[in-house]
Amino acid sequence: MNNNLNEDDCQTMGLFYRDWLTCGEFARSRFISPGLRYNSTMVKAVIFDADGVLINAERFSLQLEREHGISTEKTSSFFQGIFQDCLIGQADLKEVIAKHLSEWGWDKSVDEFLNYWFKSEHKVDEELVEYIKNLKEKGLKVFVATNNERHRTEYIINEMGFGQIFDKVYGSGHIGCKKPDHQFFQHIVDDQNLNNDEILFWDDTEENIKAAKKFGIKAELYINLSDFKEKMVSYL
Repeated sequence: MNNNLNEDDCQTMGLFYRDWLTCGEFARSRFISPGLRYNSTMVKAVIFDADGVLINAERFSLQLEREHGISTEKTSSFFQGIFQDCLIGQADLKEVIAKHLSEWGWDKSVDEFLNYWFKSEHKVDEELVEYIKNLKEKGLKVFVATNNERHRTEYIINEMGFGQIFDKVYGSGHIGCKKPDHQFFQHIVDDQNLNNDEILFWDDTEENIKAAKKFGIKAELYINLSDFKEKMVSYL
């Protein structure tokens, strides 16, 4: 191939640029789907949210109400109260939930309740996971970043198999803070020795996307698998 195109050659091709590099850049951009930008910065790592992205399950409190008659009115004070401390590692879920189970009328053990809870949300998007495995084969690092307390994070790592699929799973209960706190993102950046602009983050919560972008990380709102695949073209 002749790389020494002159200006007349470029004009003939309808590109109107002065050298082959510029013409080549323009030509490459022509192959990107409409609405997608050409990404000139190399992405080395892709981070995925768990619930709402990798895991697609009904909200547990709704299932608990439907299957056991424990209303969301009864459980809301727990999930909006002390459970928030569990999410950042300031309380242990097994310890704090026991008294609430008695109030809710749950007549089995704490372990049985948590097993029922975690299994009810064991709904992994296998097609997305296969795509992520391909990203790993291409040399990209892949991580999970989730707002989950320690026990469910361990379930995600071990029982869902994310510990084998991903390079690392980051849970808010272990880190000590949760998205959209910048300290959450800083922990991952420092732990992996990456630059902010080398990371692409996917989440289904707009607030987390805005926070990641403000922190300096590339971020995209996850809508569905087809939209995800289309947008990923501009990063690969």
